[in-house]
Amino acid sequence: MPKLIKLHQGQASLANDRFTQVADEEPLPGGDVIVSLTRFQAEGDRLLSEGRAVGVRVEAGEEIEGLVYDLPRIAVVALAFPKFRDGRHYTNARLLRERFDYRGEVRAVGDVLREQAMFMVRCGFDAFEPADDSGPDEWLAATRRFTHVYQRAADTREPAFVARAE
Repeated sequence: MPKLIKLHQGQASLANDRFTQVADEEPLPGGDVIVSLTRFQAEGDRLLSEGRAVGVRVEAGEEIEGLVYDLPRIAVVALAFPKFRDGRHYTNARLLRERFDYRGEVRAVGDVLREQAMFMVRCGFDAFEPADDSGPDEWLAATRRFTHVYQRAADTREPAFVARAE
């Protein structure tokens, strides 16, 4: 089971993952699951009608807009990074939070490195499956690495120009 780090109210902690990640070719177990976008599009209504919490794994290059109608019923959107330098999911996280007003968990999975933590939090991620052996304290420190930010984002940090104006 991968390590799951969650951020909540400015604190980072290890969390038990109540979700089972299920590949497309695997049978569905009981309980809460995370399935691929493709599988969700084929079986999502049935899964959601069973009363279980459902998460959707979105690969790089897949359109997040395909989930908009179902977002209020989806518990987790797991954005999969194939390589740490692939930044497409930063945009998807911001779209989820700012345009689509998604309030569920936005989870970073795949090649996720601690050095990305601050930027991921600014875009709206609140859970991480780190690719290295870093822990919650290291992730929290990485989210606070810089005192000032220079633009507004999905987080609530005020940009430097606002502080200067005061």
